[in-house]
Amino acid sequence: MSFLEIMGGSGRELRLSEKFFEINWGFILLLCVIAGIGFAMLYSVAGHHLDPWASRQMVRFGIGMIVLLVVALIDIRVWLDLAYPAYAVALLLLIGVEFWGVAGMGAKRWVGLGLMQVQPSEIMKITMVLALARYFHGISMEQVSRPLYMLPPMLIIMAPVGLVLRQPDLGTAALLMIGGIGLWIVAGLNWKIILSGLALGLVAIPFGWGSLYDYQRDRVLTFLDPERDPLGAGYNIIQSKIALGAGGLWGRGFGQGSQSQLNFLPEKQTDFIFTMLGEELGLMGAGALLFLYLLVMGYGVAFALESRNHFGRLLAMGASITFFLYVAINVAMVMGLIPVVGVPLPLVSYGGTAMITLLFGLGLLMSVHVHRSIEVPRSSVGLW
Repeated sequence: MSFLEIMGGSGRELRLSEKFFEINWGFILLLCVIAGIGFAMLYSVAGHHLDPWASRQMVRFGIGMIVLLVVALIDIRVWLDLAYPAYAVALLLLIGVEFWGVAGMGAKRWVGLGLMQVQPSEIMKITMVLALARYFHGISMEQVSRPLYMLPPMLIIMAPVGLVLRQPDLGTAALLMIGGIGLWIVAGLNWKIILSGLALGLVAIPFGWGSLYDYQRDRVLTFLDPERDPLGAGYNIIQSKIALGAGGLWGRGFGQGSQSQLNFLPEKQTDFIFTMLGEELGLMGAGALLFLYLLVMGYGVAFALESRNHFGRLLAMGASITFFLYVAINVAMVMGLIPVVGVPLPLVSYGGTAMITLLFGLGLLMSVHVHRSIEVPRSSVGLW
């Protein structure tokens, strides 16, 4: 039995007004505090101006919070029914990037939808969790590790990973693969298969190295030795380390970071915003933000464990794993612990699609909490 298998009785249906009061407002406040830190950092990096980043981020967060609340109030069984269609739409959008994608920053990752552009890979991070939770809900614990039943989740994970790698976006592809496999492990994947997969992964490294783009290989080599090209490929991570070290324990002061304010630090409003925070607010400020992130993940695990249906438990754990990977990959990247990849810092980095889809995912997490008493018999669902 998986550690997520918990017992519970059936609960009655809740009216909409009752669902509203079931929302965990402490969790909502926590998200607002984290987003507020992001607004402050974007205000600082713009030279103490709301434009061009902080004001737009506030609007996006406001829209995202409305999305979160709407998603949270929708019955968890509706999300169960929509899991596969949502995944299919995200997959079609990823395929659309191949033909109608908009290029930017050396990659083709966006697709135009009328008046706006969206990044389908960000949407896929959430819809893949939905699809995997739906699939594993419909099979038994024993079937999770049987070869025939392992093919669908492999396809669910590898199809978007392959499409994202073609954009190319190695960071997002890695997040999708690790997140999908992480949820698979939570669903009860046999440890022998896990160890065998790790061994195969190590064996495949030399073959994978040859399939990387030149700039991706350059990033790995720069990760191993940033000084090999200090003014080129190694510039970003060298400046990031300088900024983090300059912050010390308490930081240089809000708006006083020399690396960011004098434009030595690249992408300071997006991928490297944690570095800017570390320089201006120091180790204590960076540690406080990481503690807030830890609380979000703690809420996610707690919501998973209190759910009386397996789909909800898997969905909450999948959303929590995805959130954790966002934080872990971004922070490890700016500290030089992994190669530089394009993964934003949740609720803090400037971005549109990432902000909305992340809050959509957290809305699913809240929906699990609001509808925690609902039971969905696994035998009544089936695979598809």
